[in-house]
Amino acid sequence: MTSEAIRAGGRVSERQVVPPEERERNRKRASRRNILSAMLFLSPWIVGFLVFTAWPMIYSAYLSLTDYDVINNPNFIGFENYAEMMSDPKILLALGNTAFFTLVQVPLYVIVSLALALLLDRAGRASGFFRTVFFLPKMTPPVAVGVLFLLLFNGQTGLVNTVLGWFGINGPAWTTDPAWVKPGLIFMSLWTVGASVIILLAALRNVPETLYESAKLDGAGFWRTSFSVTLPMISPALFFIIIVNTIAGLQTFDEAYTAFFGAGNTTYSNDAALFYVIYLFQQAFEFLNMGYASAMAWLLFLVIMIVTAIQLLVSRKLVYYEGDR
Repeated sequence: MTSEAIRAGGRVSERQVVPPEERERNRKRASRRNILSAMLFLSPWIVGFLVFTAWPMIYSAYLSLTDYDVINNPNFIGFENYAEMMSDPKILLALGNTAFFTLVQVPLYVIVSLALALLLDRAGRASGFFRTVFFLPKMTPPVAVGVLFLLLFNGQTGLVNTVLGWFGINGPAWTTDPAWVKPGLIFMSLWTVGASVIILLAALRNVPETLYESAKLDGAGFWRTSFSVTLPMISPALFFIIIVNTIAGLQTFDEAYTAFFGAGNTTYSNDAALFYVIYLFQQAFEFLNMGYASAMAWLLFLVIMIVTAIQLLVSRKLVYYEGDR
């Protein structure tokens, strides 16, 4: 054991150096205290995740292997629900409707959001006002948007067809013609681009001005600058918006259900608006086939996982991060 002499006030005192073993014990005690403190602060989230996310997922996985009508006890039937899905024609119909909606809506959503963000980026001081204007529709309850869809896209008295009539265009029957139901819902979904506009606007304003100056010195025009500077620099924000809206598109429910299935609505062409989550909801809460609905939920989860994984793989070549070398 080592020691050091310290002289103070003419007297000599000895201070023993703490042994390595005790220092290690103190370090471990401090580490345990830090971990316990962190777990204490995280405990509300952990409890919420276990109770409201992890346990429902585990239980729904079990229910997907049962015949369960909510009233009686679950009856284990193995993979019969999954086998039944393979022969259910409405599963294919709902998946087709959902895929069409997502494949068309997501690109349009991104294009409109980017166009509005580019306009706001040039709006100067007025951009604050327009940011608020564009974001306000996002605050509208989805049920209200569904009702608004019926009012705006009514084939006889709707505002959309009235405006088209001013230009001599005979508008389609958006809510009754199966060929126009999904396009109408896609156009209506653009009502809520405000959040994406704000995200893209923030990304645009973070692009270094020096890059634009260098492009200008090289003689690059608007389009060349857009594709060589702007889009690569905001690609992380674009990728985030694409991922989030793809997942939301695959789970489309509120507006379509309110417009075409709410309150026993049978007036309109329901099959054209039968999205996957709507059919899942019907199986669970209208037909009380909770086991079959749970199997449908896990199929949707698998589809979303595969689609997201593909997007992540593609993003490695298309998304630029400033830390990349």
